Amino acid sequence: MGLEFALFVVVGFFAQIVDGALGMAFGIIASTSLIATGTPPAFASAAVHAAEIVTTGVSGASHVAHKNVDWPLFRRLVIPGVIGGIIGAYVLTELPEEIVKPIVTVYLFLMAVLIFMRVLAKAHREWNAPIPLLGTAGGFLDAIGGGGWGPIVTSTLLASGDHPRRTIGTVNTAEFIITTSISITFLTQLDLANYGQVVLGLIVGGALAAPLAGYVIKKLPIRVALVLVGSVLSVLTVVNFANLVA
Repeated sequence: MGLEFALFVVVGFFAQIVDGALGMAFGIIASTSLIATGTPPAFASAAVHAAEIVTTGVSGASHVAHKNVDWPLFRRLVIPGVIGGIIGAYVLTELPEEIVKPIVTVYLFLMAVLIFMRVLAKAHREWNAPIPLLGTAGGFLDAIGGGGWGPIVTSTLLASGDHPRRTIGTVNTAEFIITTSISITFLTQLDLANYGQVVLGLIVGGALAAPLAGYVIKKLPIRVALVLVGSVLSVLTVVNFANLVA
């Protein structure tokens, strides 16, 4: 039991370092790692959602402390995000995965291309992302797929021309409220005797890494942050595509 718990702590730490600094991928990294160690997919998804309540809260507090949050943007994202999350959790959880995944995969690929184009171009043509629609879609996909908030919302805002520090800090802080609204439903159905060790391990690892998030993105150069985000999106696209054709 000690070694298993330590493994969950390591997974939570690594996943939160990436998510806190780049605004995405805790759910993907944690779920994939747990499944690879033999954890059933449903068990992994439920455990990750429960753990994210704590990790996103600590990460958000770090970004607030380092003044990485754009509060007007935060307010515009949170309400649509909660609505989208509730719809996904309570109404559309039976939507076939084979319909959603190809759409998300193509979208993430396009956002990765736009972000790399922004890095390479001397002048970037900015465009206005539809914030309410973006928040709703991010919350909805996070609820039904366990990890859509960061990749969808962060990538779109960065591709549209937003500053990485402002975007990542705001999206991470908003994620706490989105995750909580989604996770309450799952928590009422969890058997803590079965889920407790995984959830606690992810929480401990994530909580240790989360305070570093605000500092890391505050210090990262803009181009480095964009390249890292684009790289993570590219990896997610390849993983999703591989799962689709497998």
